[in-house]
Amino acid sequence: MRRDFLSTADWTGDEIDQLIHSALAFKRGDDNSRPLAGRSVALVFFNPSLRTRASMQVGIYELGGNAVVLEPGGTSWTLEHREGVVMDGDKTEHIAEFVRVLGRYCVAIGVRTFAALENWEEERTDPILEAFAKYSDVPIINLESAMHHPFQALADMMTIREKLGEGRKKVLLTWAWHPKPLPMAVPNSFALATAQISHDLVIAHPKGYELDDELMRDIRREAAAAGTTISVEHDIERAFDGAEVVYAKSWGSKSFYGAPENDIAERAQYRAEWIVDEAKMARTNSAIFMHCLPVRRNVIVTDNVIDSSSSVVIDEAENRLHIQKAVLSELMNV
Repeated sequence: MRRDFLSTADWTGDEIDQLIHSALAFKRGDDNSRPLAGRSVALVFFNPSLRTRASMQVGIYELGGNAVVLEPGGTSWTLEHREGVVMDGDKTEHIAEFVRVLGRYCVAIGVRTFAALENWEEERTDPILEAFAKYSDVPIINLESAMHHPFQALADMMTIREKLGEGRKKVLLTWAWHPKPLPMAVPNSFALATAQISHDLVIAHPKGYELDDELMRDIRREAAAAGTTISVEHDIERAFDGAEVVYAKSWGSKSFYGAPENDIAERAQYRAEWIVDEAKMARTNSAIFMHCLPVRRNVIVTDNVIDSSSSVVIDEAENRLHIQKAVLSELMNV
């Protein structure tokens, strides 16, 4: 039976825990299985990528498979995802045919498509990713969408486990200033996975930069079931107190979708204060510093923090490879 990997919400905390154990086994070299031997996986990139593209291609190869990389509008035709549309514009092929054809060649399809930051109510439903899932006969794998980045979140959870061991940790997800609004996929997925793994979570951000309401209900429900805590903090200094993990990420306000110039004007007041620096890290409980990369130095985080022994960003990036191998292996075993 086909199983997709669209969001960690579709996987239980126990399943996520098992995926982390599997990824650690791949990393140690204890698992050298090749479940993709003689098989191909399609990777469809609507947006640029370094870590996702490289780690997926390497991971598929190490599992014995072949990666077929496609870039709609570049190395393949432009794609239409809307139903019932009259295709007399700039789109050449509909996802309905594109996905089903790929499914005849490949055992799974990965897709990466960012939020356009134009229409919040539409983009929060991940229409392109959902169209892939609707038409596919093989597993669809989310390589980052408008709403979620589950591989990054699992790599983050793996890194916390690897660096700090088993058990409940105090985790801070902090918004940081950036010169332009960015999608919410990474903070959404990090917050959700943190609750699923049963860590205590503080989400720090200026007022007006709240995450999705429905997602926050899911996060609070997961935390309630696990007996952990979820809190929101608007005081950037206080947010760091006692944290064992500091995860920095900027994101745009859903109130300004379609009006980036208004978001840029609003966030200007936070430039000096909302940055991870040595003084804030000193308030933590010897926390590790995390970021999904790419990161703007001395904008999101100072050189002194990202270059310090507390920074685990390179290990975190490496763990993308291992967690993706674990997920691919699991999907092939369904």
